Amino acid sequence: MVSREHKIAALHGKLQLLRSITNSHALNKTSIIVDASKYIAELKQKVERLNQDIANAQTSNDQNPLPIQVTVENLEKGILINVLSKKSCQGLLVFILEAFEELGLNVLDARVSCTDTFSLQAVGGELDEENGESIDAQGVKQALLKAIRNWSRNADQQE
Repeated sequence: MVSREHKIAALHGKLQLLRSITNSHALNKTSIIVDASKYIAELKQKVERLNQDIANAQTSNDQNPLPIQVTVENLEKGILINVLSKKSCQGLLVFILEAFEELGLNVLDARVSCTDTFSLQAVGGELDEENGESIDAQGVKQALLKAIRNWSRNADQQE
């Protein structure tokens, strides 16, 4: 008799533990198990979402494998460009300036640091403002990312 009572007490303790882990408010064992099943399904969905987020992050890292951050914003008149890297990127500035030239972007103001890190903050405007066409911030960002990839390939070849 003691072993049966011991088994029932152990089962009751395990159900209470399961109830607390799954935040179930159920009182009978069937409802606790149903709540636990729902909780497990929710956890599986979270794991799938996290795996998708990891895969998306790896894909974006593959597109820009360098730890270089590029932001481009439209201003009232012109574009604000920020390029940041935690390490020095010898020769990157030349590739960025060539990208500006290809876009027809006139650098109105710029601050650049290439010592321990690479930092570029620039305000650009069009060379030919008489056309009335504005340069798209997304287009500038894509051109900069392309210039960074070209610089990276060039730097890899020189090593």
